[in-house]
Amino acid sequence: MSHGALSKEAHETLAIGMNRIRGASCSGEGGEDANRFKVMDSGDSANSRVKQIASARFGVTVNYLNNCNEIEIKMAQGAKPGEGGQLPGFKVTKEIAKLRHSTPGVTLISPPPHHDIYSIEDLAQLIYDLKQINPKARIGVKLVASSGIGTIAAGVAKAKADIILISGHNGGTGATPQTSVKYVGIPWEMGLTEANQVLTLNNLRHKVTLRTDGGIKTGRDVVIAAMMGAEEYGVATTALVAMGCIMVRQCHSNTCPVGVCTQDEKLREKFSGTPDKVVNLFTFIATEVREILAGLGFKSLNDVIGRTDLLMQVNKASPNLDDLDLNPLFVQADPGNNKRYCEKQEINRVPDTLDQEIWPEIEKSLDNSKTIQKEFIIKNTNRAVGSRISHHLYKKYGYEKLDQNFLTLNFKGSAGQSFGAFSSKGLKLNLKGDANDYVGKGLSGATISIRLSDESNLVSYENTIIGNTVLYGATSGKLFAAGQAGDRFAVRNSGAISVIEGCDSNGCEYMTGGTVVILGDVGDNFAAGMTGGIAFIYDKSKQFEKKVNPESVVWQNVETEYWIKFLKDLVSEHSKETRSLLSKNIIDNFSEEIKNFVQICPKEMLNKLENPITFKKTIKEVV
Repeated sequence: MSHGALSKEAHETLAIGMNRIRGASCSGEGGEDANRFKVMDSGDSANSRVKQIASARFGVTVNYLNNCNEIEIKMAQGAKPGEGGQLPGFKVTKEIAKLRHSTPGVTLISPPPHHDIYSIEDLAQLIYDLKQINPKARIGVKLVASSGIGTIAAGVAKAKADIILISGHNGGTGATPQTSVKYVGIPWEMGLTEANQVLTLNNLRHKVTLRTDGGIKTGRDVVIAAMMGAEEYGVATTALVAMGCIMVRQCHSNTCPVGVCTQDEKLREKFSGTPDKVVNLFTFIATEVREILAGLGFKSLNDVIGRTDLLMQVNKASPNLDDLDLNPLFVQADPGNNKRYCEKQEINRVPDTLDQEIWPEIEKSLDNSKTIQKEFIIKNTNRAVGSRISHHLYKKYGYEKLDQNFLTLNFKGSAGQSFGAFSSKGLKLNLKGDANDYVGKGLSGATISIRLSDESNLVSYENTIIGNTVLYGATSGKLFAAGQAGDRFAVRNSGAISVIEGCDSNGCEYMTGGTVVILGDVGDNFAAGMTGGIAFIYDKSKQFEKKVNPESVVWQNVETEYWIKFLKDLVSEHSKETRSLLSKNIIDNFSEEIKNFVQICPKEMLNKLENPITFKKTIKEVV
């Protein structure tokens, strides 16, 4: 569960308890306090071994991704599949805002879809990216039990995931809408058995670890889940009950009476949970598992994984159950010469990137304090360039310890997917050419500069130079591009600064921080769900008002002296970085061109800006 749901005390207590028994707790979406990565004086650790990367990408930094054993891609939640989530502004405390790179008191929205995943190939790309930024972490994918889940699970296994989690409807956060609790989702048993059968039939089962959750409470539940094909099991609600949760289902209201699920400091004082209570719960569950296995004549849980022949349907002679046929759940697929479970829990390898070729050369230069002058040729088959280098820089120097642009790398050509994904502070990537989708995804402090090659005769602002879903979930850093971007530019940006020359639909969607300057037209539905950050649009064509989504933002010409200088400095930096003729012309005629700019500000941010905007309307009129 995320920090938005659980109190800090409950989250840390759960993590300490699980680490004591060599289990694993999940961070949930929303980042994690870096202080928890350090081992305590007592020898305990409150670090969540599983870090989650969800649709909102809150707090996903190079530091976050490199302090775990496993990274879990949460495709959906069993209790509310396909719905996304929302953390009301009154629950966004200073601490949560810091972790999520947002503003205290401002609503945070988790989109229903991952904006970089619209196919199995897209999911494979994210798995690939995460294996570059942390090569030692196993990558898991959380799926929701549903009809046809087996086919999806097979695709996930082929995408080189190491763990597949099948989540059932019978658990989840107490903040889930009541309609979802009652009517949405199906039991984990139905999803797990189908996934296990299809993976086994396709010779994939022994390559991935299969996990399940969604209402698992007892040792009996664990044994049944094992017989249905799972080798790992998630216990969440019961663990919260062990720590004091009394299930009043007020998680969304910030009024949890026992301090388990609230950000109210007075209520948090009532929290009485301890790591020992968590350890006791799992000790009892493990003991019950051993007793049941002994009664069945088995020595190990591995002996019963996938043994659906040990299960049978109990007929309760109830009118509403007499026609229920559970036999499809008991079908046992033939594993051939393979085990019915993943015997060797190794990381599934993916192809190397260009980074692995050039890092040895870079490392020597760093040790000799030399600058890298060489220009590397890049092709569109070279994916996630900059990610593995960022991992090495992080391991060598630490988080945010390097000066800006400490290491500059020059590339020429057409970059593949995820150029500069999760790249860290200290790294600068210069590209002459163009780049595919996901440039600067999860950008974590690096600077990216992209411009046309010297040989090109294209007009930059009339052509697309970077693809879709650029700066998705970026937390810090800069991106300059002399050209247009595709769809969903800066979606869920929470801290990066960028200047580009136009974008397509859904720009700045769900943005919560950072600054975006667009020196050209934007596509439809601009700023939908934007609750933070600032945007400037060069609206010479006067089409902006037809494109913006007015629900959460307001706009006007740039009026305040501070913001006029702020904008001019950014456009000047863009001109310097990309040699853009458009930005140079704007700077040369800035006193006139400033009249063509529109400044966009989220309504919730108007009374929270450090440097206020002089809006023609009052805040009351706007809201």
